[in-house]
Amino acid sequence: HFDLMRLRRASKINLFIPVEFINEDAAPGIKRGGMLTVVRPEVELVVTAGDIPEKITVDLTGLQIGDTVTISSVVLPTGAKPTIDRDFVIANIAAPKGLGSDDADEPDAAEASETVDEVVDE
Repeated sequence: HFDLMRLRRASKINLFIPVEFINEDAAPGIKRGGMLTVVRPEVELVVTAGDIPEKITVDLTGLQIGDTVTISSVVLPTGAKPTIDRDFVIANIAAPKGLGSDDADEPDAAEASETVDEVVDE
């Protein structure tokens, strides 16, 4: 079962619009091994029925590791606005797993020297 509605070109409607990411090769953070983490693959917008955008395009040029893309940093199509009032995150560039230091996995210098002393004493 579905309902049909007749809309005028100027009618305002809420729709989920897909997000497209471009210029990944121009993002230094991705070139250095960062990962693009998409938080919202689509965004709910209020649009006019006569001007429904096919997609929202996010340009990743110049983004570094740790940078975020928020709705306020995206150029929205004319007449479109988000249904949520707050400035929400669409995506971010996360650090690669190898960049963080895992202190728990590596013994510190004191532990390493104790191990060597024990082996020498035997």
